[in-house]
Amino acid sequence: MANRGIAIRTSPHLKRVLTVDQIMRGVILALLPIAAWSVWQFGLSVLLLLLTTTGVAALTEWALARAAGQGNTLQNGSVIITGLLLGLTLPPGFPLWMAAVAACIGVALGKWLFGGLGYNVMNPALVGRAFVQAAFPKAIATWSPPFAPGRFTEPIPSTLTPPFMQPIPIADWIKGLELDAWTGATPLAVQRFQHLETPVWDLFAGTVAGSAGETSALLILICGLWLAWQRMLDWRIPASVMAGAVFIALPFWLIDPGLYPSPAFVLCSGGLMLGAWFMASDMVASPVTPAGVVIYGLFIGVLTVLIRLFGGLVEGVMYAILIANALSPWVSDWTQPRVYGSKGRGRADGQPSD
Repeated sequence: MANRGIAIRTSPHLKRVLTVDQIMRGVILALLPIAAWSVWQFGLSVLLLLLTTTGVAALTEWALARAAGQGNTLQNGSVIITGLLLGLTLPPGFPLWMAAVAACIGVALGKWLFGGLGYNVMNPALVGRAFVQAAFPKAIATWSPPFAPGRFTEPIPSTLTPPFMQPIPIADWIKGLELDAWTGATPLAVQRFQHLETPVWDLFAGTVAGSAGETSALLILICGLWLAWQRMLDWRIPASVMAGAVFIALPFWLIDPGLYPSPAFVLCSGGLMLGAWFMASDMVASPVTPAGVVIYGLFIGVLTVLIRLFGGLVEGVMYAILIANALSPWVSDWTQPRVYGSKGRGRADGQPSD
């Protein structure tokens, strides 16, 4: 019998090593079904929107990397994720020149201002979206009907609006489509101002209006779970986000179900699912400790619902994630486990971690 040796090595004992490029490719693959559904739902406008945000993001990345002497950084795929996520968070008929501004700002200020990949404090896609929400509040709150006739033959008129020009009103375009029932409001707006809930199945399946990639909670959940199964994201973050949202929404709904939304509506409406699975889980901008990711996720879920219920905006997930990103380093520091043999947390000499 052959003598088989046993290799003894020190920890950590890794069963699978994932490179940055492999993780980025995995996230891109997970986003493609969501992007495809958004194109099917809204047509040519969303296709042009995604191509614009991804293309401008890549061009900005290339230019800044070249200026910084870092060579070609496009190959890792991180900027493709930024471009796709940004496009998926914007309204389907968002003017392309505004989308280009958002992509440039997101990569330049949200990523390269801090040093590039691995150094960004906040999610770059959300930085870009936050900028255009402040700069172009009317355009970013203008919604388009899903499954409109002729959506694959001509874009929504506002898509091709020239820079600094007034877009054609959506209402005028809709009149020619004979969509008399279309009100121009998203499910969140209808619930907030009319206290009427869109059926949860419609939200789950993705047959409603909203940002390009946030409408189908089911598809986002499937793609997110696939990433978690591949160990390309920490499942505790989205799980904590959803738990925090339910925790704060449930008592209000039990007190007055006619005024406040149900927990199921809260989870499936707006950008909560997309934010929880694909943006809050950003490996760079989220905490690194087991307790930290749970606190971080719960904070995002709770703050999102509080903004929705009592803030001036009908949606709050973007601001909740950005604020949590800013607090992430402190959360990681506060939740550092005590090193064996030390008196404090973080370092073996008993001193707090830097």
